[in-house]
Amino acid sequence: MTDLLSRLKQALGPKGVLTDASDMEAYAIDWRKLFPGKPLAVVRPANTQEVAAVVSLCKHYGTALVPQGGNTGLAGGAVPDGSGREIVLSLSRMNALRSVDPIGMTLEAEAGLVLKAAQDAAEAVGRLLPISLAAEGSATIGGVIATNAGGVNVLRYGMTRALVLGLEVVLPDGSIVNGLRHLRKDNAGYDWKQVFIGTEGTLGIVTAAVLRLLPRPTQTVTVLVSVADPQKALDFLVCAQNELGDSISAFELISGYSIKLVEQHFGIKCPIEASAWYVLIEAGATLSGLREAVEKALEQALESGLAHDGVIAESGKQAADLWLLRERITESEAKQSKSVKHDVSVPIPTIPDFLQAAEEALAKAAPGTIINCFGHLGDGNLHYNVLIKDHDPVLINHMVHDVVMAMGGSISAEHGIGQYRVAELESRRSEPELHLSRQIKTALDPLNIMNPGKVLSRQGSPS
Repeated sequence: MTDLLSRLKQALGPKGVLTDASDMEAYAIDWRKLFPGKPLAVVRPANTQEVAAVVSLCKHYGTALVPQGGNTGLAGGAVPDGSGREIVLSLSRMNALRSVDPIGMTLEAEAGLVLKAAQDAAEAVGRLLPISLAAEGSATIGGVIATNAGGVNVLRYGMTRALVLGLEVVLPDGSIVNGLRHLRKDNAGYDWKQVFIGTEGTLGIVTAAVLRLLPRPTQTVTVLVSVADPQKALDFLVCAQNELGDSISAFELISGYSIKLVEQHFGIKCPIEASAWYVLIEAGATLSGLREAVEKALEQALESGLAHDGVIAESGKQAADLWLLRERITESEAKQSKSVKHDVSVPIPTIPDFLQAAEEALAKAAPGTIINCFGHLGDGNLHYNVLIKDHDPVLINHMVHDVVMAMGGSISAEHGIGQYRVAELESRRSEPELHLSRQIKTALDPLNIMNPGKVLSRQGSPS
């Protein structure tokens, strides 16, 4: 190991390798502080060639690498284990914005560029990078791609995968594959970039990307509505889509309990009457008439009984205040109690049935738990968190996931697998699917040096 560290320092220079425990502390644990690790070193390459040099050295010495972006993930996928034998590869120094093209509507950036900086660069030329999530001030382009991040705009714009036009990737053998093409249409052979999106650095390291931009809406309308139950919310979604089409970018379902937590812990007052459930909607358009269309959709929902109260933001500040009710939920929950978190998706029409079945299962087997549910109704993704006291979190987790699977859903909608959900995934995916995943991993990373133990179990990882 001493020889490896010496050669890494020669390759990257004094700024490129951290070995003191105090310097590595921030890189050694995840954002939720659930998965503490102990890295052998933290390497901080400044360019793609240095990334390739690091990978080649680690391959030669059989040493595992853990790629890390902003370290904002919720599944422990970007931190090392506790062996003291894995190297964290931080892409934070590779943060250049290479180009923004308002005509071709593309943005090219290095993997370490913070998402908010990329959003601002697109906005400066009148374009939109529609990936929007709570950690956008810290999350990086490479991390967002590696996890196929979701967020509040998936309903209209899709997951990150839908916005990636090209990638530059360093493979586990140290070779560089450059596919940084600014093309909307490229049907020449395998679309190999898809292999690396959402695989959490287990197959290679994304070092740069070309992302698709969109026209920036000139009008945005934000609405908070109270509804009686999830079925009414779902019916309202259909009504809103009929009236507003694809102008709807966010359609968030929020439980009354979630709103109460935010009011209690942050003093943010909900502007409409208390309700069991709420819906937060955002719509955007480049043509006139959006507000009138939103008003019409809300009026129809109130008259038909789909909603019983609502407010339309009259200013950008009021819209931001409404979004604070949504954005502060996770922090409020952390202040309230210990919880078991679930990032699940089910077919959109089954959401009311899932919520009822999960609540009944918990009431029967784990009385005293409190459900804090919120999420992206428009794309079927719910954050179904269960506040517990002395309950068994593993039991709670399995119980909720049993209901999810019975509905034909997924145990990870947008947060990824990381190390948090590996065992759960392998117990619920079919053997042919797992075998195919292992074949891909073996083909690209036969020594299993790329983020071992994440997404798939540590079969054949370096000792």
